[in-house]
Amino acid sequence: MSKQVVETPMMKQYNEIKQQHPDAVLLFRVGDFYETFSDDAITASEILGITLTRRANGAAQFVELAGFPHHALDTYLPKLVRAGKRVAICDQLEDPKLTKTIVKRGITELVTPGVSINDNVLNHKENNFLAAVYSANGKTFGISFLDISTGEFLTTEGNKDETDKLLSSFSPKEILIERGSKRKLGEYFGADYFFFELDDWIFTDDAARERLLNHFNTKNLKGFGVQHLPLGIIASGAVLHYLDITQHTQISHITSLRQL
Repeated sequence: MSKQVVETPMMKQYNEIKQQHPDAVLLFRVGDFYETFSDDAITASEILGITLTRRANGAAQFVELAGFPHHALDTYLPKLVRAGKRVAICDQLEDPKLTKTIVKRGITELVTPGVSINDNVLNHKENNFLAAVYSANGKTFGISFLDISTGEFLTTEGNKDETDKLLSSFSPKEILIERGSKRKLGEYFGADYFFFELDDWIFTDDAARERLLNHFNTKNLKGFGVQHLPLGIIASGAVLHYLDITQHTQISHITSLRQL
């Protein structure tokens, strides 16, 4: 868990924004630079090969710092994502010259290994699949795959071996799972995948169907041929929910859900 940074006014703002996505590396825009602080700075310096320094932070305190020019974002962002890191990009939302107080900042994009439309992050020679896996009994699994860059959205159900083969075939960059199931699913399918846990209520039939029906603007899922896949529907709903919480709202190109 990241250690708390002593709160000067800017660090107070930083901490408040960091709390929105505590498990992501926060790129915090300061003037012409994106800065990282504390544990994020240590992580960024190791992955990106940039200099790690310490800066005074009031009351004889110091905080780790590592940054790079804002115009180099397209160079450094892919390296963080390909290292399996979730990255929250925090920009200045107003002109610093027009305010006498601390400049307003906010997260403008959350990039994860399985959800990116950034051309510099994507490998155009292969799909960039986000997956979700759900099972109520550990025997039958619902699985869903989405490539947000193309809109390809797929689902099916199967036993453990069938699900394992699908994961090996699709090689998802990120797998969404129910909170508390990481160890078990790691034993089933291998610990090399990048698993991300979501709250249990997201993996429910009601939540999933509501999410899917609202997105496709339809009264039922019969037209997609997936009505008989309740676990697949739950996994697919979790995928759409994740797009929402990662602030990927331009998804009108996802026009269908197809059975594998």
